[in-house]
Amino acid sequence: MSLDSDTLEQLLSTLRRFVAERLRPLEHQVAEDDEIPGAVIEEMKALGLFGLSIPEQYGGLGLSMEEECLVALELGRTSPAFRSAFGTNVGIGSQGLVMFGTDAQKAKWLPRIATGEIITSFALTEPEAGSDSAAVKTRARKDGDHYVLDGAKRYITNADKAQLFTVMARTDPDQPGARGVSAFLVPRDADGLSVGPPEKKMGQQGAHVCDVTFDGVRVPEANRLGAEGQGFKVAMQVLDRGRLHMAAVCTGIAERLIADCVAYATEREQFGQAIADFQLVQAMIADSKTEALAARALTLETARTRDGGEGASMECAAAKYFASEMVGRVADRAVQIFGGAGYIADYGIERFYRDVRLFRIYEGSSQIQQIVIARHVIKEGG
Repeated sequence: MSLDSDTLEQLLSTLRRFVAERLRPLEHQVAEDDEIPGAVIEEMKALGLFGLSIPEQYGGLGLSMEEECLVALELGRTSPAFRSAFGTNVGIGSQGLVMFGTDAQKAKWLPRIATGEIITSFALTEPEAGSDSAAVKTRARKDGDHYVLDGAKRYITNADKAQLFTVMARTDPDQPGARGVSAFLVPRDADGLSVGPPEKKMGQQGAHVCDVTFDGVRVPEANRLGAEGQGFKVAMQVLDRGRLHMAAVCTGIAERLIADCVAYATEREQFGQAIADFQLVQAMIADSKTEALAARALTLETARTRDGGEGASMECAAAKYFASEMVGRVADRAVQIFGGAGYIADYGIERFYRDVRLFRIYEGSSQIQQIVIARHVIKEGG
């Protein structure tokens, strides 16, 4: 489903104003408080941000991948914590349900996910299973018409606010690797499910990650997502879409940083002239702009490919890899252009420098993306 051009432009224009007038003035406060104001969350719900990727029949906006990326580019122009507030509902916390859920599962959960009444979380990573996601140790033992879950998950985004978890657990301990893993929809109020306190992080204050523990949690068989042993397939298809979304966010942040650098460099004077007049500063701006344009082109082209129904796992990995590495370089140059001011909290550049570091780790680290890309290229012969 795609919006007509006028409706899409109206949505993007509304988000542009919302970011500039409502979110950017709150960036410092959110970083200090490690919390997004409740009033802002309600405004996000009213704008439909929690249901961007949810089909219209379930109350969402039903955006195509390209449209979602265009929205993510706009939302990248402010602190990533704001996007993270609804990011799991749009991506990894809902898309398994959209892609693999039964009609009954979709009808039960998706309308409330789309409105933000329900916050979702995606529980894959464990203390001993991160990049090696097929090494999941959390067990799901069959007991009549239920499964009993035991295990622990780590660094789970939005876990402290989530009412619904998509959980990867091993249903067949005799099957090695991915083949023995299944996916489950687990409500927050299930007996035996507990959530730890938010972790203290290098950056992205206001976006929380927590441990989640399952101690004899009984889950109805009706809450299994897809067939037994399909969990890894669910996870990988969800992550493909999420990686493309993150590539767009990284590109949006890079564009924000470039604009901030240009504004500062044209005002800041040294040796009797604006530092923007110096060729070495111009070189940093040129490099940043060139890389951001390349990331935007790769991301949107891959989104169009995916919308066309073609497989794009390798391209999604390439977009996420390039964009996340790119925004790190742009943030580093921004600190350099701002000089001492770039190292001072008041200007916000050092905050972005810390915030963007995480993009090279989650939704698959840069090294995992390299492996995905290389294996595909080698298999295809070039």
